[in-house]
Amino acid sequence: SGMLQGNFGTSLFTHTPVFNEVMSRFPATIELALFAIIVASVVGVTLGVVSAVKQNSIFDYASMTISLMGVSMPIFWLGLIMIVVFSLKLGWFPVSGRIQMGYDPAHVTGLYILDSILTGNTAAFKSAVEHIILPGTALAMYSMAIIARMTRSTMLETLGQDYIRTARAKGIVERVVIVRHALRNAMIPIVTVIGLQMGGLLGGAVLTETVFSWPGVGSYTVESILKSDSCLSISIYRLCCRDPILVNLAVDLIYSVLDPRIKYS
Repeated sequence: SGMLQGNFGTSLFTHTPVFNEVMSRFPATIELALFAIIVASVVGVTLGVVSAVKQNSIFDYASMTISLMGVSMPIFWLGLIMIVVFSLKLGWFPVSGRIQMGYDPAHVTGLYILDSILTGNTAAFKSAVEHIILPGTALAMYSMAIIARMTRSTMLETLGQDYIRTARAKGIVERVVIVRHALRNAMIPIVTVIGLQMGGLLGGAVLTETVFSWPGVGSYTVESILKSDSCLSISIYRLCCRDPILVNLAVDLIYSVLDPRIKYS
């Protein structure tokens, strides 16, 4: 139904085919968001730590410039550039889609990469990875930039603390000082930012899925908007609002692991 009803969620949950369609697309969006946040976290934290340790070096300036570009460049524009360069010009990655036709792995979780690993389907795993690299990287750029800048700022503050100078004065190896003493104490604000970015990735997935023809909830949302199906659009929005709540819960639980002084009752 395209008309706005009194209960915004009625359209989605009373029309079983629509609900099934949304749920069948949901694993694709989750897989894309998980891939993006993993890439953003690993690259962002690494760039931030190295930039803080090598403050005012060429690497520091280069990484912060890349971070500035990541924050400034729109996802849809970055996605189009990546398609032109890496797909059309170089031919390294597929232009669109989630997996090559006929390579679908056996359904276990709905996440193609994980399902191909669980079922031992090497061909499906290779195809799924090739298809997710471009959209996942495009979606990760903004979050990677935010995480890198936050990591650098937090690490610089932590490295100036007295206990860091004490650890160095005791002759502890620099790598141990940075990883076990500085980074671990700086992780709480970093984890907070990562959690916030994970929630934001679901919103950014709408543009990314549209540019790369990724068969997820984001592209389905665009289709519903173009069809002027207000009920379906709002229902999908309400369904996706649950994920940030779960992410925030996971972040709160991680706090107690990083800092034993934090207790929940």
